Amino acid sequence: MSRILIVAEHLGGHLNPATAKCVSAALALNAQAIDIAVLAADPTGVAAQAAQIAGVNRVLAVANAANEHALAAVQAPQLANLAAGYTHVFAPSTTFGKDLLPCVAALLGVGQVSDVMKVEDAHTFQRPIYAGNAIVTVKVPAADVVVATIRVASWPAAANGGNATIENVNVDAALPSHTRFVALESGKSDRPDLQSAARVVSGGRAFGSAENFGILYALADKLGAGVGASRAAVDAGYVPSDLQVGQTGKIIAPELYVAIGISGAIQHLTGIKDAGTIVAINKDADAPIFEVADIGLVGDLFQLVPELTAAL
Repeated sequence: MSRILIVAEHLGGHLNPATAKCVSAALALNAQAIDIAVLAADPTGVAAQAAQIAGVNRVLAVANAANEHALAAVQAPQLANLAAGYTHVFAPSTTFGKDLLPCVAALLGVGQVSDVMKVEDAHTFQRPIYAGNAIVTVKVPAADVVVATIRVASWPAAANGGNATIENVNVDAALPSHTRFVALESGKSDRPDLQSAARVVSGGRAFGSAENFGILYALADKLGAGVGASRAAVDAGYVPSDLQVGQTGKIIAPELYVAIGISGAIQHLTGIKDAGTIVAINKDADAPIFEVADIGLVGDLFQLVPELTAAL
């Protein structure tokens, strides 16, 4: 039977919803046990949040001053130690998970499976390749520990209502000294996180300037939506890179995705293909975005978006 260890992603004392999506992937394995590891300087608050996820048996709280900041080089040795007795180690396929799990896999001497979107059995998984245009089936040797990142856009978050046991665990692992935390730079916003938002409004190069993106922000505020952008808008300097949606940005699956002034290049569509409802606004009636949109509106965004905002 499978015993699964999930690495919790958290920041500022808040558990990232991507962790609950990893639990959904674990539940698909009908595992004997699903545990969550919380590594932090003080894991108490995050561990309590993780314990509420339905389907989780135990939360392993690892308190260490070295875990104050999520550094892969520091956390990987601890997780390799914790992995003893587990058949699977999961983490979300976010920047956090993509940075951490390859290090864990290397320390365990196994390969890593990336972007798991479907579970066939305990050692067989499906993942996208070629910008999502093809799905490949990956089989892990039966003797190996399965180390895998979970494609969060492909899994719903597991429900709350759990009451897992929280255990304080001491991990005896040699931590490296060659890596140290310097600073964290990130955009500050009161809007929902892009990767967990139920609604997302994105803009493209058609906005023409960073100032014009104010039109989009006003609409997002009315909708209570996260804000995204195409790579073209990011490359033009209209918005910071952490808002980029697509193959080389963030893969998201909101209930509602509104694409404004975005033509719909295949790299962008890769990032939104799992969205529930896609709405497109573009003055080019032949733009590729309309081929995937559930609702399309052809016209000048500088006229239509303010009208839509006012109507809302």
